[in-house]
Amino acid sequence: MFNSLRMSMGWVHTWMGLVLGFVLMICFFFGALSVFDREIDRWAIPDTRFEPQPMPSFDEVLKPVFEQLKPHPLDMAATAERVIGPLPDPATMKLESVYAYTTHRDPVLRIGGEFGIPNQPKDPADDHLHVHGWATVNPTTGETLSSDALKIGSEWFYPMHFNLHLTWKMLGYWIVGLAALVMLAALVTGVIIHRKLFSEFFTFRPWKHVLRSSLDLHNITGVVALPFHFFFAFTALVIFASNVYLPLSYTMLKSLHDQHEQLEAERTGLPHDKSGVAAQMASVDAMVAEAKRRWAERDMPGEVGYLFIDHLGDENSYVSIYRAGSDRVALVGEGIHFKASTGEVIREQPPRSVVSSINEFLTGLHLQHFEHWMLRWLYVFGGLMGSICIATGFVLFVEKRKAKHAKACSQGSRIVDALAVTTVTGMVMAALGMLVANRLLPVDLVGKGQWEQNIFWSIWALAFLHAAWRSSPVAKARHNPAWRDQSLLIGMLSLAAVVLNWITTGDHLIKTVFTDTYWAVAGVDLSLLATSLIAFYAAAKLRAPVVEQKKTDTALNRNKQVNAYD
Repeated sequence: MFNSLRMSMGWVHTWMGLVLGFVLMICFFFGALSVFDREIDRWAIPDTRFEPQPMPSFDEVLKPVFEQLKPHPLDMAATAERVIGPLPDPATMKLESVYAYTTHRDPVLRIGGEFGIPNQPKDPADDHLHVHGWATVNPTTGETLSSDALKIGSEWFYPMHFNLHLTWKMLGYWIVGLAALVMLAALVTGVIIHRKLFSEFFTFRPWKHVLRSSLDLHNITGVVALPFHFFFAFTALVIFASNVYLPLSYTMLKSLHDQHEQLEAERTGLPHDKSGVAAQMASVDAMVAEAKRRWAERDMPGEVGYLFIDHLGDENSYVSIYRAGSDRVALVGEGIHFKASTGEVIREQPPRSVVSSINEFLTGLHLQHFEHWMLRWLYVFGGLMGSICIATGFVLFVEKRKAKHAKACSQGSRIVDALAVTTVTGMVMAALGMLVANRLLPVDLVGKGQWEQNIFWSIWALAFLHAAWRSSPVAKARHNPAWRDQSLLIGMLSLAAVVLNWITTGDHLIKTVFTDTYWAVAGVDLSLLATSLIAFYAAAKLRAPVVEQKKTDTALNRNKQVNAYD
C-alpha cells in the first residue's frame, strides 16, 4: 500500500490518532483536572472548606451515622430491574456491610453500605443481591452533606476521564480502553516517523507559519512527555483489565471464581457467609488502636484510610482496617482483620507476591494517592502536554488539507476543524461553565447537582453548534474564527468563576493565600486566573490570521475589480 515503513506508520499515526484523538483529548484534560479532584470539590462545596480530617471514632461518630443510612433511590431502581418481585420497604432493609473511606486530602468522609434483600435475581448468575446506600459525612460533627451537592471534581471530572459518563453496558470504559490502545500505537508510530527526536526536543519556532509552529509544538509535547503518555495509557489498561476488559473470573470462570472465594475464606479465616447466629459488636475504636499499634511495630505508623465491616450483627462478622498509604506509590493498605464480636485479630495481611506488588505499584502510579505535591503538579503538566499534543495534531490535519479540500469543494477539513474546536475549546468552556453555574445556582436548589450536569452538556452542545456555524471559512482554506470566539469565552468564564466565588463565599485570593490560608480553594482560583490569561493571549494571537485573511481578501477583490475594468 505504501512505499516505506515510515509512510505506513505515518498513515496509522494520522488516522488512528484522528479517529480516537477526540476521546484521548477528553481523557488527558479531565485526567489532569482529576489530579486535584478533591481540591475542586472544596471549591464547589463551600461547606467542606476545612482542613483534612483523620478517620473519626467509629463508636462515637460513625455508628450513629450508619444507623441513619438508608438505601439510595437510584440503586433501588437499578436493583428492582434485576430481581424478581417488588423490593421490600427501604425502612425494613437491614445493613449487611458498611465502609468508610478518606484520604489525606479529604476533609469529608465517604461512607456506604449494603442492604440485604430477599428477592431472587432474574439472572441465576447474578449474585449481587443487595441494595447500596451512601453518603458524605462531616467527620467533625457527624452531619451528612446534602445529596444535591455534586462533588464536581471527584464525581464528575474524575469519572469523565475513564468512562465518559457512558455507563450503559460500560460503553465508556470500552471506548476509553480502545483509545488507550490507540494511544500506545500512536506513540510507537510517532517514534518511527520522527527520525530526529533529539533535535525536535529542543525545536520550537512560534514565529513561523501555523503549520510549522503547530508541528514543532506537536513534536515537543509528544517527545517531552513520551514516558508519561506511555505509562498512563498502559496503566489505565492494567487497572481495568481484570474487571472490565477481561473479566474471565466473573464470566467464563465464574464457577472456579466462586470456589476460589470459598477456599480463600477458609485459608484466611475471614468468613464468606453469615452463620445465622446473632452477635453484638465489640469496640471498633479498640480494634483501630490495635491496628495502629501493629503498624507502628512494623515501622510504618499511620492513620486509617479505609474501614470495612461485613456480616453486620452476625457471629461471623469481621472488621477490616486498612492503613492510608499516602507515604508510598504502591496502592497498599496493610490490612488487619478482626473478629467483630470479640475484637481479636483474625489475620494480618502478609507481604504481597512479586506479581501483586508490581500490579499495586502500577495502579498506585496511575491513581497517585501518595502525598507529594510537586509530583502531582508534574502529573497535571503531563496531562496538559498530552492535551496540547492532541490539539496540535488536529490543527496539523486541517492545515495540511484545507487548501486541497477547498479546491475539491470537499467539506472534510471543515468537519474535522469544527469537531476539533468542540473538543478543545468547547470542552474547556463546558467545564468552566459548570463551575460558574455552581456559584450562581442557589445552594438549597433541589437537584442542584443535576442542574450543573445539564448545564455542562448544554454548553458543550452549544459549543459544537457554534463551531459548526463559524467553520464555513475553513471550506475556503481560511481560518475558523470559532477558535478565537471560544478562547474569549474561556477567558471570561474563568474570570467570572473567580469573581463569583469571591462574591458568594467571601473566599477571595487575599484571604485564601495570605490571611486564612486555604490552598485548596486558592489553587483553583489561581488556576482559573492562569487559564483566563492564557485564553485572552490565545484570542489575541488568533486575531492576527483573521486580520491578515481580511487584507488578503480585500486585495484579491480589488485585483478582480481592476481586471474586470480592464
